[in-house]
Amino acid sequence: MEEIQTITPEELQKKLEAGEKLELVDVREDEEIAAGMIPEAKHIRMGDIPANLDYFDKDKEYIFICRSSARSGNVCHYLQEQGYKVRNMVGGMLNWTGEVK
Repeated sequence: MEEIQTITPEELQKKLEAGEKLELVDVREDEEIAAGMIPEAKHIRMGDIPANLDYFDKDKEYIFICRSSARSGNVCHYLQEQGYKVRNMVGGMLNWTGEVK
């Protein structure tokens, strides 16, 4: 199995602050999102990813986010096997200190 690329919350925050246009996808459940998510992120629950493959573009890189990075890691493995460029945010929202909405 090919290794998944990762990004730390700190690296992600710096990229956002620098104005980089990133494709962020939060795969947590609705009740977790209610506690706040990164403003630039799109919410697609982990279980809904297979039904939403048409949302993803194989020419773009997507950064996946969950609570601790376990579920987003699973999503990364799944999508990487389908030929998508993915990156997992290490530590998930538990380690995110940036803005949330």
